[in-house]
Amino acid sequence: MRIKGLIDVDTDVVVPFFDVDMMNIVWHGHYVKYLEVARCALLDHIDHNYMQMLESGYGWPVIDLQLRYVRAAVFGQKLTVRASLVEWENRLKINYLISDAVTGERMTRASTVQVAVDVATREMQLASPKVFIDAVQRALP
Repeated sequence: MRIKGLIDVDTDVVVPFFDVDMMNIVWHGHYVKYLEVARCALLDHIDHNYMQMLESGYGWPVIDLQLRYVRAAVFGQKLTVRASLVEWENRLKINYLISDAVTGERMTRASTVQVAVDVATREMQLASPKVFIDAVQRALP
């Protein structure tokens, strides 16, 4: 069972022509781009996006990515990508659900894990920086 997110943000994506292959389905690698669009929307929602992270002195590389393809998306299909914040105190874990925006049918499930890295020293942090935790706590419902 997946952990329910404490903050969810939905983003719509329309599959562009350049994301599909000869069979008119989205090439598997492009799903990562859709996750990134949703992750950026989630970070904007908590008012601590990538630029703010960098300004606070921390980078947040993705260290783990999991994808489970259920059904292929096709050219022109409108997708809803839900990004759900599930962990933030020691690492940033986001669960994703990509679904057909019209029917609600599940297309793909995914998750990413990111960790804070001190930009100056390049050392991985064992806990999320206070500035990030404070931003998340302000955004909690």
